[in-house]
This record gives sequence, structure tokens and C-alpha cells, in this order.
Amino acid sequence: MHSATLLLIDDHPLFRRGLAELFGECGGFTVVGQASSGREGISLACQLSPELILLDLHMPGLGGLQVLDELRQLELESQVIVLTAQADRAELVAALRLGAEGYLLKDTEPEALLDYVRACNRGKVQLDDSLIALLAEPTLSVPGADDLTEREGQTLALIADGLSNKLIARELGISDGTVKIYVKNLLRKFNLNSRLELAACVHRGSRQS
Repeated sequence: MHSATLLLIDDHPLFRRGLAELFGECGGFTVVGQASSGREGISLACQLSPELILLDLHMPGLGGLQVLDELRQLELESQVIVLTAQADRAELVAALRLGAEGYLLKDTEPEALLDYVRACNRGKVQLDDSLIALLAEPTLSVPGADDLTEREGQTLALIADGLSNKLIARELGISDGTVKIYVKNLLRKFNLNSRLELAACVHRGSRQS
């Protein structure tokens, strides 16, 4: 059975060690590196090319958002999940726009954290209600979806279900590249910057209807 590689970036040694023990004991993951700073984390990410990165948002020196920005520019394949002590909409939106695949609070129950990271590793991430609430505040303005093509509408629905590009391609019987084009079109039409913002819009619309 494949064991997903994991890099931990957090300046708190006790929390970092606890995460390492949690993932080491659960099976299915191999912690290949631990970094105590943003700069060290970027260096290890380049060296190790982990499949998953758990990134602390608030660190002295190079913060989590800056790390995300540099990782995006390096075009690494790693999926980055942000861990933070508090839910802040501005930081959440910024993290997602910089390429974060997920966003979790540090007080999340261990089993829930494991389930979330497993879902990311499988290419499927369900939105937490608190995440939807943060993203769907009235200040997030989006136009209607009347001008979507049939394929774009199907893609949007699957994004809302938490499917990755690869799983969407499999579901619709099209290539990953074609899905990327649909996602790019959706982001442009809705004037958004991340998949999770798109998903939040769908969830918000379904609740208001």
C-alpha cells in the first residue's frame, strides 16, 4: 500500500512533534521532513518533493502566506494544507488564492484532521461548514451563473463536491487539461481566484434557494 509523503512546517516543536507522532501511528503516511521555519520549509519542500505539506500560517520571519507564495512560484506538485490557531476570513481567502488546498484550525480533533488530510490525498476535500461561512460572507460578490456552458456547470458541481481535477476528468470522461481550462473559465466568470471560493458560492446559493 502506498504511503503518502508528508512535510511538516511549524515553529512550535511540541505541536510539530505531536503531528509527526499522529501521522506516524495512523498508517498511510510517512513524515519525510520537519521544518521549524518558513525558509527551512521551502528548502525541504524543494529537496523532498513531498505529496503533502502541513503549513503553520503564523511563524516568525517568513510567514505561512509568504511560504505559500514562494511554493506557488516554484510550481511544486505538493498539496499544501494550512494549519492556523484562528479562523480569519482575510487570511483564509489569501491562503486559498496562493494555492492552499485546505485550511484547518489547530484545535481540530486528531481523527478529524487525519480524515481531512486523507481526503486531500485522495483528491477529494469536503468543505467544512465554518469554512463555507467564512468564504460566503456578503462581501464576496459574484455574478450569476447563467452564461456557463453545460460542461462548465458540470465541472462547477463536481468542484462543490470536493473533487480534484483528476477525479473530475475521470467522472466526465475528459482529460485533466480540459478540466483545467473549465476551472480557469469558471474562476474568470465568477471573478474568483480559488476552487474553494467557487465551491463556497455553490453552497451559499443552495442555502439561499
